[in-house]
Amino acid sequence: MPRKFRETKIVIASHNEGKVTEIADLLIPLGISIVTSRDINLPEPEETGTSFIENAELKARIAAKLSGLPAIADDSGLCISALGGAPGIYSARWSGENKNFDLAMERVANALLMSGQYDRKASFHCALSLGWPDGKNESVEGILTGQIIWPARGNKGFGYDPMFVPDGYTETFGEMDPNKKHAISHRAIAYDKLIKKCFQK
Repeated sequence: MPRKFRETKIVIASHNEGKVTEIADLLIPLGISIVTSRDINLPEPEETGTSFIENAELKARIAAKLSGLPAIADDSGLCISALGGAPGIYSARWSGENKNFDLAMERVANALLMSGQYDRKASFHCALSLGWPDGKNESVEGILTGQIIWPARGNKGFGYDPMFVPDGYTETFGEMDPNKKHAISHRAIAYDKLIKKCFQK
């Protein structure tokens, strides 16, 4: 049986303000008190996992152990078919030390051009892990399929959002109203799974 969340306070184990905002927006209706890694000066751990799930679990486990509170962590990224799934778990690293996602999107566009392929199928992946101070984790993954476009469009969202059009839509995540994005995103899919697994009776 999955472990249920019975506490009243949780740490969002992220230093990425975009992710923190999206996760907080999803958690707030549950009436849980929220703090972030930045709020309590937790370090940003090195992501040594080989999958989104492994990295999310690592981050949640470390934040829970250091804070003494349950922690929720996200590991997410963009997987592009023509690039063999890259940038994948290295999505943030493609943006460089300064987290410049304009640079990262240019790298993606150039890599697609160099590949010589016309396949623009892509998917956003989000692993969410809920960890407790005793080392227990419950984890889920959400996947949203779509297409890569270039040039990028829109200045909403964050990361690779301006170059990703979800299947069934014409807007990029960078153009889409944030509430609309929240309702359909890979993070929302993962969150729904985690709610059913750990937060509902």
